[in-house]
Amino acid sequence: MIRINLLPFRAARKKENVRRQISVFLLSFALIIIAVVYWNIWLGNRISTLKARNQDTITQIAKYEKINKEIAQIKKALSNLEQKIKVIETLESGRKDAVNLMDSMTELIVKERMWFTSLNVQGDIITVQGIALDERTIADFMKNLEGSGTGPYTNVTLKSIQQKQITNKNLNLKSFNVTLTRAAPKEATKPDTAGKTKKS
Repeated sequence: MIRINLLPFRAARKKENVRRQISVFLLSFALIIIAVVYWNIWLGNRISTLKARNQDTITQIAKYEKINKEIAQIKKALSNLEQKIKVIETLESGRKDAVNLMDSMTELIVKERMWFTSLNVQGDIITVQGIALDERTIADFMKNLEGSGTGPYTNVTLKSIQQKQITNKNLNLKSFNVTLTRAAPKEATKPDTAGKTKKS
């Protein structure tokens, strides 16, 4: 009978299996290392990109905040300018109103018999203080103000009248205080032509 010794073959096969397992392990380990390195590189690039975007966002926010501050300053300047314009318009309106009032009063004054010492305007109420030669002059002035009910002023009231003497010229004058209200402007009435027929 022939006997074959299989021990060396089995030992070689066992060694081959060990080498194969070691190779698979080393290859797997190398692949894992490569994957980890690639993942770290990709993650690093991703983080760098996000940091760059974040920095760009911060820069843009700072830029817009600066623009918003400039806009707020411009709005404030415009608001101050509008207030100044309103004040100027109010002063201009008051100046024109005072000129118109003086022109109106000058037309209604009893010439060469009286003169004003002060004019005070509060809304539609006007207070006139002055000096006249006599009481008749004051009465004529009040009639001019009322205009027989059709004048520019209403509620003309004599608040006070006092004697005023000028000793060095031996004059006996009258100091007066009159209040009145500006009348609302009247609308012009148009003649009613309705119902008129032509005569044949």
